[in-house]
This record gives sequence, structure tokens and C-alpha cells, in this order.
Amino acid sequence: MKSIKYLDEKENVQRGVSALYKELGPMEARRFLAIPRPQHKDDSVQRHRKWQATLDKDTFFKKVIAAHREQAK
Repeated sequence: MKSIKYLDEKENVQRGVSALYKELGPMEARRFLAIPRPQHKDDSVQRHRKWQATLDKDTFFKKVIAAHREQAK
């Protein structure tokens, strides 16, 4: 079995930024890094409750059971 070696965080960031600069060039890499990320202000419980409120219980369970049966084949 092959063991997996993870890069330390500093090297991971350096390689990632280098790859961006190599692939996109300096201007586009900087633009990519400056793209605003969406802020999730709701905590996970609030997001889950909002998601649950949109669910149709019967449809949801039918999909889950169908997926389980398909996986079991």
C-alpha cells in the first residue's frame, strides 16, 4: 500500500500560486485571487433548517430509497 504524503501548508500555497501564475499569467492570477468569496452568515443549523423547509418529504424519501436500491445492485 502506498502512503500519502501531504505538503505542509506553506509549500501547498506556494505551489498553488505558482501554478496559477504559470497557467494564467500574473495579471489574471491576481484577479483570480482577488475574487470576492461569498460569506455564509448563517450557521450550519440555520442553513439546514432553510434547506429542510424547501423539501417535499415524500419526494425526498423516494429519491433516497431509489438511490439506495441502485447502489445495492
